[in-house]
Amino acid sequence: MRKNKSPYQTYLRYAHNITIAIEAILSNKMKSLLTALGIMFGVAAVISMLAIGKGAQQEVLEQIKLVGVNNIIITPVDQSLEGNGSDSGEENNNNKKFSKGLHQMDVQAIYETIPSVKKISPVVSLNYHAIKEGKSYPVTLEGVAPDYFEMLNIELGTGKKFSQQQTNKGMPVCIIGNNIRNRFFNQDNPIGQYIKCGQVWLQVIGTIQKRDFTTSASDEMGISSSDNKIIIPFKTILMRFRDRGNINPEVMDNMAGGGFVFFMGGNGEEETEQKKTTTSNQLDKIIVQVEETEKLSATADVIKRLILRRHSNIYDFEVTVPELLLKQQQKTNEIFNIVLGAIAGISLIVGGIGIMNIMLASVWERIREIGTRQAIGASRKDIIVQFLAESTLISISGGLIGIILGVLLAHLIHLTADIKTIVSFFSVIIAFGVSATVGIIFGYIPAKSAANQDPVESLRH
Repeated sequence: MRKNKSPYQTYLRYAHNITIAIEAILSNKMKSLLTALGIMFGVAAVISMLAIGKGAQQEVLEQIKLVGVNNIIITPVDQSLEGNGSDSGEENNNNKKFSKGLHQMDVQAIYETIPSVKKISPVVSLNYHAIKEGKSYPVTLEGVAPDYFEMLNIELGTGKKFSQQQTNKGMPVCIIGNNIRNRFFNQDNPIGQYIKCGQVWLQVIGTIQKRDFTTSASDEMGISSSDNKIIIPFKTILMRFRDRGNINPEVMDNMAGGGFVFFMGGNGEEETEQKKTTTSNQLDKIIVQVEETEKLSATADVIKRLILRRHSNIYDFEVTVPELLLKQQQKTNEIFNIVLGAIAGISLIVGGIGIMNIMLASVWERIREIGTRQAIGASRKDIIVQFLAESTLISISGGLIGIILGVLLAHLIHLTADIKTIVSFFSVIIAFGVSATVGIIFGYIPAKSAANQDPVESLRH
């Protein structure tokens, strides 16, 4: 009766078969390298393509953070380039004189009329030269509501935001960007010091923390870096610098939770270099934050109809929902990434077919070796293990080299094409796992073919 082999004997038998496979690979280095090329380039393609997809996804998430969650942006447009809802040109001409452009009263109407609006901030931007101790630096002076920072996820590096009292009184306080801090204060603490813009001295109460910013975010979403900005209360910019509204609305009470007051600015002295403009828009932008993402589209539609009615059916504004645009872009990227991943995956399959073909050819080249092993006691299982180990080792080696090539390729794409790439641990594991699986699957057929050879016929070959 045949005795069962001990686990140790089984282990030695497997180790011996794998050793023979390694010797066969090393004795045919060039052949083994050529066999592994398909796997190498397939794994490199998978890693680099997934890195591009991961980078694009991360870039979209960063842009969503820059534009703020659940925000709607309303901007003025040139009336001469836009149509309107009127049926006749004569009615259009009569209506134009009644459109005030984008105005603070629009902000009030939106906040008081639409219940889904959580926060709102008007934005007024003016170009000035900031001066301190004889140094001059071009800056963007931006008047906003206190909620502006939270709505756009702008974090302060030092200091604090302007208070509700400072906002209500239009006090000359400011929060400066990173470039302005480096220009005027270097290593000094800017908090409590003053910067002059035009004829107004602004006290620095905070600094904006620097954050990464992409050009595509500026071009597509209309947002900009805060590095060269001096941010002040909305009421301050209209009272002490310039109010383009040219209308005297009544002074409104504070909006509960709105963080700003509606008012008509005083006749503050304007920077002499500030260019005159013929625009009737008091505001450069209105940012609205909605309570829930599901209400974004509906709220944007209501805002559009509300402002259109207030502007006498003149399309002198544009309503944009950055988050929805970015999510649509993200869906497009995901589809694109699936296609890229599929193409890269096909290259792995082609590499596996290459391994199978070369291993089948190797079986016929080494048929006498197979017969000799079988004649001295090797079982079919031993032959299968030998050839399967050989194909798997070639595939795994190609996978390891492919991982290195993929990481280098992703880095090269980032440097040369300025495309953000992120190599994730998950993509490396997936690529390596697939390469090993391909080696086992496509190596089994040649191994099975080798094991089925007749020992007598093999020795006669």
